Amino acid sequence: MTDPIAVRRTRTAAAWALTDELVLIAAGEPIPVPGGADQTYPFLAHPEYLWLTGHAHVGAVLAFDPRDGWVDFVPPVTEAERVWEGHTERGGTPIGELPGWLAARRGRPIVVLGSGLAGVRGDALRAEALRSALLHARRPKDALEVAAMREAAAATAAGYARAVEMMRAGVTERAVRNALEAGFAEGGGDGTGYDTIVGFGSDAAVLHFSPTTRVLAPGEPILIDAGASVRRYIADVTRTYRAAGGEDGFFRDLYALVLAVEERAIAGCRAGAEWRDLHLSAARQILEGLVALGFLRGAVDSLFERDVHALFFPHGLGHMVGLGVRDASGYLPGRVRSTRPGLANLRTDLPLQPGYPITVEPGVYFIRALLTDPARRERYADCVAWDRVDARLDWGGVRIEDDVLVTDGEPEVLTRAIPKSLDAALLPR
Repeated sequence: MTDPIAVRRTRTAAAWALTDELVLIAAGEPIPVPGGADQTYPFLAHPEYLWLTGHAHVGAVLAFDPRDGWVDFVPPVTEAERVWEGHTERGGTPIGELPGWLAARRGRPIVVLGSGLAGVRGDALRAEALRSALLHARRPKDALEVAAMREAAAATAAGYARAVEMMRAGVTERAVRNALEAGFAEGGGDGTGYDTIVGFGSDAAVLHFSPTTRVLAPGEPILIDAGASVRRYIADVTRTYRAAGGEDGFFRDLYALVLAVEERAIAGCRAGAEWRDLHLSAARQILEGLVALGFLRGAVDSLFERDVHALFFPHGLGHMVGLGVRDASGYLPGRVRSTRPGLANLRTDLPLQPGYPITVEPGVYFIRALLTDPARRERYADCVAWDRVDARLDWGGVRIEDDVLVTDGEPEVLTRAIPKSLDAALLPR
């Protein structure tokens, strides 16, 4: 059976095409908790090191010499680690041999990647170039990585099922988060992939919202953006629901729009498709929907050229995902971020390839900070129905997000087990 770590290293060496430079990739060191005596934050090895070794040893360094290959230098297990943490011996070359390894190669240029290495100075410009090449090499996921992402998606589905069971008027945002994360653990997750977002009502329009003790009121939208992690690989999912009570016509209309945008974008996630084009297509579709709903006036082409969609859809269509949220995202070498409001927040700009996992997450929001800005009000006075917008300023928003694996054929929705139909979004009484 092919060793996936060996394959990753071979792919990386080919991408770098080095002849003389040495590369040191550091796993990193724990970060102390301020004022916490001997406590540290949970240690996360740098993803560059983790991807190339398959483990997460504190203080370890992976070295590469294009003439001799790879050496994984690892620190010895201390007595304190054995007593307090139950650690056992680590496989690899003792890190005490690293100085000798370097001394035998004295005079050759060094590039430092990963978390950086105290006492070793490397070429910063070369590090940037090699990091970019490594990032690109990490984008297509191998079978081991995809398996972990599927497990993370299954654990995430279990968490969402738990959360939906308890979402009734009177519950708090934090209580929903707690149920969701407990469901992740019960479903086989190791933890969360990022800080869980749960927002009721107007909180649903805050893109990175931290749950509070706010109580769910009848008829409010509920936006949840959360995902479980398995062996550091994560799922990244958003679902929007509506609490029972009152007239639900507006929610139905807006939800149907966002769901249609998401489904068309997912269908477009094929090898060779340009991510920027998929984003711009989603933006145009959102504009068409907002015109139909009476929030915008004018020709869609004109509204698109003026970036009016950024008032209601201020982020990108999605980003790559894997070893953490937005893992291996970025731009194809040579491409630069646009300053246009409709493109400035696009985290990924490259052609999709088989093996790429990417999120698809369109949304429409009523964000007070954007929609009450005097400059925007003046700029778009002729094309925004501000009276209708003002009536929804505290309404919130709708986002729907799935993780999609690009293949040689039809895209695979890794998170398809988490319901997102309109019927599933309308919570029972």
